[in-house]
Amino acid sequence: MGAEIVIEGLSKSFGPQTIWRDVGFTLPPGEVSALLGPSGTGKSVFLKSMIGLLKPENGRCLVNGVDICTCSESELYEIRKLFGVLFQDGALFGSMDLFDNVAFPLREHTRKTEAEIRRIVLERMEMVGLSGAEDKLPGEISGGMRKRAGLARALVLDPQVILCDEPDSGLDPVRTAFLSQLLIDINAHLDATILIVTHNINLARTVPDNLGMLFRRELVLFGPREVLLTSEDPVVAQFLSGDKTGPIGMSEEKDQASLDREREGLASGRIAAEDRVVGVPPQLPATAGLPERQAVQRRKNRVMGMIDQLPTAARTSVLRSLNDQPAAARDR
Repeated sequence: MGAEIVIEGLSKSFGPQTIWRDVGFTLPPGEVSALLGPSGTGKSVFLKSMIGLLKPENGRCLVNGVDICTCSESELYEIRKLFGVLFQDGALFGSMDLFDNVAFPLREHTRKTEAEIRRIVLERMEMVGLSGAEDKLPGEISGGMRKRAGLARALVLDPQVILCDEPDSGLDPVRTAFLSQLLIDINAHLDATILIVTHNINLARTVPDNLGMLFRRELVLFGPREVLLTSEDPVVAQFLSGDKTGPIGMSEEKDQASLDREREGLASGRIAAEDRVVGVPPQLPATAGLPERQAVQRRKNRVMGMIDQLPTAARTSVLRSLNDQPAAARDR
């Protein structure tokens, strides 16, 4: 199973500018989580802080009990081997073909023979649908293929944690759907802990087991998908529905005067209320023939333990989702 990551009171600034402050949550081991938020809220900075590329001013980031904010360089080096990272643009070496790009971590961090490296690289490239593209350069392939090559490279060390920084950016809807399925299938294969930073509402509503959201330099909420997708928090509800009406504006947040005018317009009928997407859609399952995702049952067991504390809408959604399962799945 993947590593558990515990974030406690994490704060990050660049000079006088606070990016986020006092962020705290736990990434459940072996589950897929997504971190949402408007552009400029520091989601990519958060990922870099999680792997020690940036140093937060306060707080702790515990990976299997080791605080990467205070550990030694040698400890950090070993902890990073637990991670696989898919950067926004793939971050491939332009002068290397895809095979050498994917093989790079194995050659840097292991003493495997070239025969072993070749076997692992070809397995991972097949997993992401790039068989036969080993000899191509990054400049000779599409953006979607570069993303998949970056994901293959992130997987070669069998990471316990996979971080994906906007994996859907620059991709068309069809390839985004394939990439979403691929992330679910990887979780079914490896039972790894996965954190996805994304703006894609459909991906956020159908892929992760858990959702979190950053806004106004703080963590608004983090929890199981049923809780966030039925949340009545104005920021969460607006973002997950893609609605213009709410606290989020073009410059991240609307001022009080704008909010007052908006409420007055809605009340008077001068501004038409938008139909919001509500409810909890079915979660994307693993491809037929793959192992069943253990994360789904772990999440549902955790949610059932907190069922009495959930809002009515979330409680109804959880119970309905359990009732929609086949009897054999409920009885496990």
